[in-house]
Amino acid sequence: MGNLPDLGDFGGMTDFDMPSPASHMPARLSKKAKAAIIVKLLAAQEVKLPLANFPEELQVELAHQLTELRYIDKHTLTSVVEEFLEEIEAIGLSFPGGLEGALKVLDGTISPTTASKLRSNAGFSLTGDPWQRISDVEIPRLLPILQEESVEVGAVLLSKLKVSKAAQLMSMLPGERARRVAYAVSLTSGVSPEVVQRIGISLAAQLDAQPSAAFPEEPPERVGAILNFSSSTTRDGVLEGLDETDKNFADEVRKNIFTYANIATRIDPRDVAKVVRAVEQDILIKALAGAIGEAAASTEFILTNMSKRMAESLREEMDNLGKVKDSDAEEAMNAVVAGIRDLEATGEIFLLTGDD
Repeated sequence: MGNLPDLGDFGGMTDFDMPSPASHMPARLSKKAKAAIIVKLLAAQEVKLPLANFPEELQVELAHQLTELRYIDKHTLTSVVEEFLEEIEAIGLSFPGGLEGALKVLDGTISPTTASKLRSNAGFSLTGDPWQRISDVEIPRLLPILQEESVEVGAVLLSKLKVSKAAQLMSMLPGERARRVAYAVSLTSGVSPEVVQRIGISLAAQLDAQPSAAFPEEPPERVGAILNFSSSTTRDGVLEGLDETDKNFADEVRKNIFTYANIATRIDPRDVAKVVRAVEQDILIKALAGAIGEAAASTEFILTNMSKRMAESLREEMDNLGKVKDSDAEEAMNAVVAGIRDLEATGEIFLLTGDD
């Protein structure tokens, strides 16, 4: 239905006279009455139009039109539908309407800073549902609101989000705060739609006031990603220095580091076959053969969780390869880690946590 013309503008052609056999039928149909007829006709076919996106005055006027109309004959209905279809067929291109619709069209093509400035300059003259915008906001930006606002506002926020997203947010709250917000949800049955709308507008204002993040990932994630592909000597030295400077930050960085040595503890045994397929065999053999120390456990983990025939074939290739230079082994192990990261990014595998 995205290409339908605005029902408020429907009926741009000259109004036509009604056949007037009955006194309960109007002599003429206005543009607004025609729009009401189309809405009623679609509703009878169980087609729900997104009327909530219209300005409130248009929604009220539509309700008035539906109240005033009684009956129309088949000839009039056919004429209204034909006129409506002619207007649809004449449309070459439709636009979203409103700033939020425009920003969705431009998403990924303009900078977040520009989008934020446009929202700020527009104030709250925007049409549409603020909760639709809030539901698209990423969890890290919603969490501070849930932590700092009153539990009543937090309860409304959780109630308006998808269950999966609300569950993620709830799991990130401290136990006492989570219990209080959960109880407040039980008290939301008496909250009026007007109050929910005002809360949505207020929260949207807070989100728009937040400065745009220059980097999509948090600092521990960025440092962890860099150290993932650094040499073990560099990685150990940096972590040792971070321990002395900021132990908490160092611990967060460690949580975001995934190296070849972590394969044995963070890869599901059932996903080993996917990992093996993601890496060229000669690189895999070099990584398996060159892993020493703690990393050797990951080699054994990989070989143990594949078919016996394939494991024997790989062991034979490893024996034939002989000793692998440390630099070549590290490069190969980093390639295996990169393959695992690609699988994780596409959702084909999920890395286990310490609780799994």
